[in-house]
Formats: sequence, structure tokens, C-alpha cells
Amino acid sequence: MNEKNMWNSFRKRSETVSSGGVFRHHHVRAIVVTIVVGVVLVAGVVLWRAGSVMDRISMGRGGILSSVMKSLPGSESKLKGEEEGRINILLLGMRGEGVEGGGLLADTIMVLSVHPGSEKDGDLPKASLVSIPRDLYVDFPGTSDKMKINAVHVYGEERGKGQGMEYMKKIVSEVTGQPIDYAVSINFKGFEELVDALGGITVHLDQPFAEGMQFHEPHVCDPYVYTIPTKPPQYENKWYVRKDGTRYITKSYLLCYNKDEECGGAFELPVGDSTLNGETALCYARARYGSNDFERAKRQQEVIKLIKAKALSLGLMTDFSKIDGVVSALGDNVRTDMEAWELKRLFDLYQKIGDAQLTQKVLDTTEEGLLYHPENSDPAAGYILLPQGDAYDRIKALFSSLP
Repeated sequence: MNEKNMWNSFRKRSETVSSGGVFRHHHVRAIVVTIVVGVVLVAGVVLWRAGSVMDRISMGRGGILSSVMKSLPGSESKLKGEEEGRINILLLGMRGEGVEGGGLLADTIMVLSVHPGSEKDGDLPKASLVSIPRDLYVDFPGTSDKMKINAVHVYGEERGKGQGMEYMKKIVSEVTGQPIDYAVSINFKGFEELVDALGGITVHLDQPFAEGMQFHEPHVCDPYVYTIPTKPPQYENKWYVRKDGTRYITKSYLLCYNKDEECGGAFELPVGDSTLNGETALCYARARYGSNDFERAKRQQEVIKLIKAKALSLGLMTDFSKIDGVVSALGDNVRTDMEAWELKRLFDLYQKIGDAQLTQKVLDTTEEGLLYHPENSDPAAGYILLPQGDAYDRIKALFSSLP
């Protein structure tokens, strides 16, 4: 083969290779573009939905665009308190706005404190969860008006939408001596739908559990809710007290049962494992007549641990059907002052904490519980609790000692 023919042959082979390389290059680029477009489309739908949901949950402070930017790899955005090594989140549970029976009373009050830790320094992440009884008697922030702490949320809401949460943060900060960085509230419906979206939770009991009175308690009959008369008839009496201390009945009201009793009237769980749906999990978390508020608070803490464990076990970030159910549950029934990126950051930190690194505590009337019930309190106030020593010093010391 002469030099000219060799060169022509080499050029043809080169053109063939080059053409194949160009083709492969364009082919790879097309695949990448397709993937990117697909990701953008999916992300757009997710962000649209998340933005709508976060706008409701965060009371208009969802900030989904800024949240996306702060969630990007390399972002140094941190939560309030994270630099100091402690993030305090107030958790509130209530019936729900417009629901009979004190819908806006914050009957579940917990403080979740998260210590992020540092892998570099060998400092393990840990957390504490402390329940504050709803009957703690306090002064409404900035006033001398006394009330149970659960009512602070109600009176705060009367001062403006969303102010109930802000005033609850203020009073809990006064009690604990800790800055409350964030707050989250959930109503009964949201709790039920959240548990259902997770496919239920499983509780294990060493002893049978029964609540036979709380959901079958009679009230004064009315035309709408309490319409089933007690048998034999029971009455609520109104008395008039004479000057000499004697008294007589001025009026008697017939008592009736709720025609649609919650939790089936009598709620029971057997020994062993029981899988609870949203409704039965709520019944288990609410029951208190057969025990007390303090035991109920302990059960509520255990339920929170079960919900966390179930959410992690499902791998929510890859199960879109579960994500959609959870998003739907949260959208109308949860409120928070956290933005989307802050919720994600908190989730990332909290999921690293195992049960062994979680300290749980309930303020109660034991010596270690730091509260007491005054024997000669004002009857109009009902059952109330006060801090031991009539000051918050020991409670503040407790919170300072926790993670």
C-alpha cells in the first residue's frame, strides 16, 4: 500500500471512530438531559405541593424557594440553637379549632431538646423529651392573670391568629429557663391521619390496659350530643347554701351519654402486641381516668417514639404513597413556626438519635417531679399544680442538666 492509500485508509478509520464518538457523546448528553428534565419535572410537582402544604403549616412562612436554596449541598444554614448545642422545640397537642370540649386548649405540652453532637469530637447526638402537665398554674405572660398553662394558648389566639403558639413559647420559656426556638402543634385529626398514613403503630403491653369511664362519662342532656339518658337516671344538682351553712337543691339536670361515644365508650387493649390505627392510637394516648395525667404523658411520649421508629422503618423519602398521605395529614392539622428547610434539618438531626440517647421525663407530684397540688387552692381554679418551693428554680435546674 503506497503512502497515499495508507493515509486515505487511516483517515476513513479516523472519521468512523470520530463519528461514533460524536454519536456516543450526543447519546450520553441526551440521556443526561432527559434525566435532568425528569428530575426537574418531579421536583416541580413536589415543590408545588410542598410549597402549598408548608404555606398552610407554617402559617404563610413556608418560604419554599429559600428552603430549597438552604437545603442544597454545601449550604451552611443551621437551626436556632444549633451553634450553642441545644435546639428546643415546643410540642403541643389539642382537639382542634372549632371542636367542642375546649378545642384550642393545649392539653399536651412537651419540650423536645436536641443536642446535635459532633462526629469530629466524638460527641454523640442526644435528646430529651419532657412533659409539662396542663394543670400547671401560671401567670399569662406579661400580666398577673392566673390560669392553667393549657389555657394560655386559648387566650393567646384571642389576641391574634397564631399568637397562641407564641404565648405558649413565652410561658414555657419562663417555666424552663430555656429559650424555646420553635413550636409545632397538631390536632386530634392530624394525629389520627398521621398514624394511618404510616400504616399504624404497634404497642407492646405487659399488663392489660382499660379505660372504662373517660369516654363513657355522662353530661347534662342536650338535644344534639348527649341524648342517651343514664339508666338508672342520674342527675347533676344545683345547690343553694343558706347563711347557716345548710343547703338545698334548687334544680336537677338529667344526665345523658354521648350518642356517638368516642373510643367505643370503653377502651381496652390486651397483653402483648397490638397494632393501633389512628383512632385507637389517639384513644390510647388520651386515656387518663383509669390512671392519671402523668401516666398519660408517659404513654404519649412512648407513642411519639413509636411514630418516629415507624417513619424511619418505612423509608419515607422513597415511598411516595406514604409521603402523600403524611403530607395530606399534616397540611390542614399541623401548625409550626419552622420553615421547610428547618423541618428537614431537624428531621436529619433527630433521626440520628437512638432510644438510648433519648432522656424522657414527666413533671409530676413526686419529689423528683418538682410539682405539688396545693390543698387550699381557690375552688374556682379547679385542680391545679404549682412548682415545689413556689418558684421555677428546680425546674430550670432540671432542664439545664438535660441534653
